[in-house]
Parts: sequence; structure tokens; C-alpha cells
Amino acid sequence: MKYLKFLITICFLGLLFSCGGDDDICESGEGTPRMKVSFRNAETGKEKTIDSLYVAVDYGSGKVELGKQTAITSRVIPLRVDSSPYTDIYFRLTLKGAESKVRVNYTTRSTYVSPGCGIKLNYENLNSVLDPATTTPVKSIEAGQNFIENEDKTNLYLLF
Repeated sequence: MKYLKFLITICFLGLLFSCGGDDDICESGEGTPRMKVSFRNAETGKEKTIDSLYVAVDYGSGKVELGKQTAITSRVIPLRVDSSPYTDIYFRLTLKGAESKVRVNYTTRSTYVSPGCGIKLNYENLNSVLDPATTTPVKSIEAGQNFIENEDKTNLYLLF
């Protein structure tokens, strides 16, 4: 009986001390980064605040509305994480207004982060193209940083 209590105590202490840190949550920003889009005035080239912006993205199964944001100078947009080499993004200034389509082409590189976060994608060789048939409301685009490793730098400028 004495040995049984000792064995149970050792097992309990072993279980107690074997519990490590909480690796289930990826909360330090180590996941797949999103693309940062900023806005400029087409005439002056200066930063512009957009009163309202509606964004939709085609992730391969049709357009998904990302919703409306108001009074913004930039927005982060998640790109596709499958094997597709591009993502189509649609921009509108009003709910039922004209829509501009931008195709973002890229190559991806996978990086292992941790057991909780898994693998993240880094996007490289970004090349954005504005569909010439949809130049309202976005008049033109300018390239920013041509790779995405985090969400700090602007990758695409939309000129309104």
C-alpha cells in the first residue's frame, strides 16, 4: 500500500510538471500575413482617406464579401492560401456602385512556424493588374513592396 501511494504521487507529479506552455494559439502574429492596400489621390499622389470602401475577394469558389469600412487610409486583405498563383480582389465605394477588379499575381513560399500555428505562407513577386474594363472607381494602381512577410508595409496603392 505504501508503494502504491508513492507510485500514484510520482505519476501525479509527473503529469503536473509535464504540462508545457499553451502551444494551441497562434497569437503573436506569426500566421499567414495579409496584403496591405493604401489609397492615394490620382491627381496629387498624396495619401487619401476613403469615406467608405466595400471589398470582395474571389477565393476560388466565387466572390466573398469582406464588408464595409469607413474613413480609412489603408486596409489589409487576406489572399488565397491554396495553390492558385493569383487572387482577384474587387473594390467598390458604394454598396451597389461600380466595381473595380484587381488581379494580384504572386508565388508562395511555405514556412514552418510552430505546432500551434503550423505553416504560414509568404507571398513573393507580387504583380498587380487593374482590369482595363473596370477603371471606375479605381483609376489606376501603383506597386508597393513586392513581397508579403508581415502586414507593416503597403503592397499596393489604389489611385482614386
